[in-house]
Amino acid sequence: MPSSRSLILAGAAALALPLLAACGGDTDAKDGAAKIAITATDTTCDVAKADLPAGKATFAVTNKGDQTTEVYVYGEHDGAYTKVVGEVENIGPSTSRDLQVDLSGGTYEIACKPGQRGDGIRSKLTVAGGTKSDEDKKDEAAYDREVEVEASDFALEGLKGFTAKAGEKIEFKLENKGKTEHELEVFGPDGTEVGEVAPVKPDATGEAVLTLAKPGTYTFKCGIGGHADQGMKGTFTVR
Repeated sequence: MPSSRSLILAGAAALALPLLAACGGDTDAKDGAAKIAITATDTTCDVAKADLPAGKATFAVTNKGDQTTEVYVYGEHDGAYTKVVGEVENIGPSTSRDLQVDLSGGTYEIACKPGQRGDGIRSKLTVAGGTKSDEDKKDEAAYDREVEVEASDFALEGLKGFTAKAGEKIEFKLENKGKTEHELEVFGPDGTEVGEVAPVKPDATGEAVLTLAKPGTYTFKCGIGGHADQGMKGTFTVR
């Protein structure tokens, strides 16, 4: 018959198991993705890990600043980190949101943007393994046609009368002729964001290839500040 001391030790060990499992919570129980904490303030962007394996990753963003913030993951394009791989917006003070991305091998930049403007407070992220082949990159970069959009203070021109077929991959090219930064966000018929051309500085051009998968009415806008309320928004149709 086990002694009372043995029973106490066994019970303590059983209680410790779930605690140890919780402490090792380096993955998202929902899909197995690595989970990395990002702590954002008005002046800092602290990413818990700078090196990750290729695959799915979940960034758990907590805003400890006084301003609403947003977080972007940028990939490299033509020597600069301007390609939006993933983003999460409207993270209010003292709130948290998750950002899920699928990362292939290479280098990236993470940007926290207090006030949801500017280039953000950036840090490098290195992803090991899973590098895409040249053929995969070529297929990913391919698109069916290009649409040029002109931004001014405060209008978005070029999408009036624009239509597309469901499944088309369109390169949206945004030329900023205004005096302040502008961007182009595109939302599907269900209101889900399809993607965006990241903020573009005055006298510069940005682009993004977006797949318009479903038929219906899409909306677009400049998501910076109150630009949409000043007229920088509209709709187009995908058939």
